[in-house]
Amino acid sequence: MTVAVETGLWQLDPARTTVAIKHKTMWGMVTVKGTFTGVAGEGEVQSDGTARGTITLDVASLDTKNAKRDKHLRSADLFDADRHPTITFAVRDAVLGQDDTVEINGQLTVRGISRPQPVTGRVTGASADTVTLTAEFTVDRDQFDMGWNQMGMIRGLTTVTGTLVFTRAKG
Repeated sequence: MTVAVETGLWQLDPARTTVAIKHKTMWGMVTVKGTFTGVAGEGEVQSDGTARGTITLDVASLDTKNAKRDKHLRSADLFDADRHPTITFAVRDAVLGQDDTVEINGQLTVRGISRPQPVTGRVTGASADTVTLTAEFTVDRDQFDMGWNQMGMIRGLTTVTGTLVFTRAKG
């Protein structure tokens, strides 16, 4: 199946969008999972079929189902939400490929530090008014000055998964 995505402006539907993270802690024995409940975004599909846009996450909205841990994640040790309240993923270029894959050339900004972040996504649904994109990628938190690691408990990469639902922007 190959989908066609209509050109024009698209708005992220936060009620139907999920952005989550998971990271192994306790020397790899426990996987901590969390979801960002505050998410916003927009994009534009160009006439040549490529797309650009931005996804913004509210750092304070990260919910791991543990209030004490969430407070620590928001602290200066890790996300530093007071100084850097948002995480952004800027899509510089996204190209629809075969088998509904989307090659995304993006820039991830966490704690005010921006790094290139290539992502391969997949269009899992498309109609005239709605597009659903799923993606998963890994991030090395050390690249964003998030090296806090008490007793070596937190190692390795963080996995970010997203199901992003866009609706045609009302003009």
